This record gives sequence, structure tokens and C-alpha cells, in this order.
Amino acid sequence: MVDQPEKKDDSVVDAMLPVDEHVEEVAEDGQQVRRKGIYLLPNLFTTGALFCGFYAVVSAMSGAFSAASIAIFVAMILDGLDGRVARLINAQSKFGAEYDSLSDMVSFGVAPALVAFSWALHDLGKFGWMVAFIYAACAALRLARFNTQVETADKRFFTGLPSPSAAAVVAGMVWAFSDYGVDGSNIAIAILAALITGLSGIMMMSNFRYNSFKQLDFKGRVPFFFILVVVLCFAVIFTDPPRVLLLIFLAYACSGPIMSIMNLGGVGTKKAESGH
Repeated sequence: MVDQPEKKDDSVVDAMLPVDEHVEEVAEDGQQVRRKGIYLLPNLFTTGALFCGFYAVVSAMSGAFSAASIAIFVAMILDGLDGRVARLINAQSKFGAEYDSLSDMVSFGVAPALVAFSWALHDLGKFGWMVAFIYAACAALRLARFNTQVETADKRFFTGLPSPSAAAVVAGMVWAFSDYGVDGSNIAIAILAALITGLSGIMMMSNFRYNSFKQLDFKGRVPFFFILVVVLCFAVIFTDPPRVLLLIFLAYACSGPIMSIMNLGGVGTKKAESGH
């Protein structure tokens, strides 16, 4: 009788690895099942966004402010893709959600704050780093609030300015000015940068509602004219990317308060009409 080699227990194999294997409980057919490993493709996009945020910090420390701002915008694109790719290939996981949130904190919280600080806010002394910290802290609080309300919130709207959009305002400001050769050491420019950075942070923590555009159906058929509009939008953006992107995200940042004022005006009008 030939002796069969004994198979090593999985726990023994895992103990020999330098990094613990990730185990996650998922629901399958109404039952909780433990699965090992992570989904590669969506987490690659998240890692790319994280790298862009880190690169933005390093570039800002080196004085390459345009490159730092561009890296933040690239991080926005990758951040928008990871979740959509995960849903498309049915590769959603708790690990991916947490990893995405931490990546967002670096790319859209820490990176924009340090880019703005390195470019202009450091000339304001303690006030400058206080503004940068307020922005980073508001981004962290915004992400924490989003994570706790993701199951119950209205999918059509965001509560507070999304952190990628706030980062786009700050990065767009730095990119637009530095592309024109404007030095952030100018005290007037530094004060303007502090106002924009601080307000962007506060808007993230506000209760203003912003359209999420998640109701748009990208899978269905659209009129042919729609693709012409998309081409025109790309053409307009690439004529002057720093200024056009800054104006777009400034308009989006202002849309929340404007919508709230319009809604209050509508409610006041209805109450006045019902009172007559």
C-alpha cells in the first residue's frame, strides 16, 4: 500500500506567508460564506488613484505644481472608474469599499491640502497651515459621513460637496494660476487661495445637496446628437484645461447653494399661494 502525501492545512500555509491572507464574509444565496482574496481589477484602479495622490504631494514638494494638479485630476478619473468597473464585473467587496475610501482621503483630502499649502498657504504662516488642516479634516469627515449613510441616502444626490469635486476646485485653482506663471507667494493670491481652500472644505461638510448624476443611463441608447455634444465638450476642455476645468467645478460647487435657495423660494411661494 502506497502512502499518500498529506496535504498541508490551509492555516499552516497561510502562516508561512509574510502577509496574512484577506478573508471576507459575503452573502451568497442567502447564506454568509467566507471567501479568500481580493478582486484585482477594481483595486488596480484604486491603487492608481492612490499613487496619483501621493505623486501630487511629492510634485508639490518639488515645486512642480502643474504636475501635482494634473495628478489629482487623473486620480479623479481613476476613482470614478474603480466603482463602475467593480459593479460591471460584479466584483464589489467590503475591502474594495474601505480601500477606495482611504485612497480618496489621500488623493482628495491630504494631497489638495498640501498642494495648496506648498503653493501659497505657507506664506500665511500658522493661518495657512490651519486652513490646509481644516480642508483635510473636512474631507475625512465628509468621507466618514458618506460611508455611514451610503445605504440610506438618496442615490440621486450627495449631501455636501463630494471630496473629488472639492479637490478639483483646489487643484484647478493651483493649476490655473501656476500655468499663467502666477506666484503663490503674492499675499493677495495667498489670501484668495486660503478662501477657496477653506470654503471648499466647509462645503464638503455642508448639508447642501449636489446632483450625483447616477441616474444617467450610460448603457442605454441615446440620440446621435448626444455624441456630438460629448465631442464638443472635450474640444472645449482641451482648448484650455486649467481654466475650463476650474470653471466647471466652481459652477458645480456653487450649484448646491443655488439649488437650495431655489427650493426655499419654491416652498415660500407655495406657502404664500396656499395662504390666499
